[in-house]
Amino acid sequence: MKTKKILSLLMMGVITASIFTGCGNSDASKNQTSSNEKVELKFWHTYSDTEDKVFTKEVLPAFEKKYPNIKIKPVKMPTEGLKQQVVQGVAGSSAPDMMRMDIVWVPEFAKTGALNEVQEMEGFNELKDKCFEAPMATNLWQGKYYGLPLDANTKIAIYNKAALKEAGLTEAPKSFDDLVTAAEKIKGKHKNGLIGVAGNDGWSMAPYFLSLGGKYCDDKYTKASGFINSAESVAALEKLVKLKDDGIIGKCLLGGQPGTWDGVKKDGNYLMIDDGPWFNSILTDKDKQNTSYALMPQGSAGSISVVGGQDIVMFKNCKHPKEAWTFMKYLLDNEPQKTMALKASLIPTNKDAAGDAEVTKDEVIKLYVNQTKTAWARIPNPNWEQMNDKISKAFEKVMRKKGQPKQVLDELAKELDPLFVAK
Repeated sequence: MKTKKILSLLMMGVITASIFTGCGNSDASKNQTSSNEKVELKFWHTYSDTEDKVFTKEVLPAFEKKYPNIKIKPVKMPTEGLKQQVVQGVAGSSAPDMMRMDIVWVPEFAKTGALNEVQEMEGFNELKDKCFEAPMATNLWQGKYYGLPLDANTKIAIYNKAALKEAGLTEAPKSFDDLVTAAEKIKGKHKNGLIGVAGNDGWSMAPYFLSLGGKYCDDKYTKASGFINSAESVAALEKLVKLKDDGIIGKCLLGGQPGTWDGVKKDGNYLMIDDGPWFNSILTDKDKQNTSYALMPQGSAGSISVVGGQDIVMFKNCKHPKEAWTFMKYLLDNEPQKTMALKASLIPTNKDAAGDAEVTKDEVIKLYVNQTKTAWARIPNPNWEQMNDKISKAFEKVMRKKGQPKQVLDELAKELDPLFVAK
């Protein structure tokens, strides 16, 4: 808690106007460069080793060949303590020009004034139309956009083939009710449950809660009341509680074992879990032979998952916003997006690249792309972490029989509403 308070104070400190001596969008004309002047831009990222190799060996050279007056200096940053490094960089006017930033951080840094708005930049509207809606929304704060969705991820259903066969199925259930029916047939042999849900927080629970008709807030991300405590949300949570009580949802929901990964890999354990595209990359050949992938099973609201990924943002201290914007736009072009998808398994945010035949010929990647079309952007708000903590505790309270769904969700709505107006 002490660390969070210190970090919060540092974040608030960057509001001071004297910190931001660099150029904003309104100052862009003061920082134009001639076509012959070469500029260098620093770009922070946390690409994995494989992703970094593709980025530096293929994407960057192609960009610099096309724009020889712009030199990009990529800096691979450690993930541990990264947010504090960014805060300190902003406060000390030593932030990079651009950064590949976790989607949930963007509203936080936008609130402090650390980021340039981009919606008035040349070509923004065309880019916005080309991107998937949910990843694009992660850059939104108080009606303005502060970045572009660079790469996305989401979660789909992952099945244990042995358990599917045991339930008499040769393919994944299409609907949530069919999934439950299959689980009911074999639950007597599976004491730890059959659907592995990793927890009660927004990332873990959202695909189930939303697909069953629940809502965390309104579609414009302005309030929780009337949505998270609506009749549909109460019914969705009640159904999930019953499935936990009936032994269908696994013990991992409340910290029990096995965890989701171990549970689905072992023969005849969890029937289904959900996870991102990284899961397939860590499986052994034997594990891959015994797992299959599908879209999240449809509930009353459809097949809905949750969006993760990284955005690219421009800091206020950037002295060459025009060139920085050129680089940001380039990374959302078809070819760079396809290259990072095909060679680094990053899901494109550009709809044309995501639908390219080369990208979708991989059936697993195709499923993740299709799931992204209906995925939910975790509430883009500087207070998301506080919201998520309250959501997780409230859902767990209900799951542990320490409160009734309607009462707990009514209380949760009252706790969340003030957080939508970030102070």
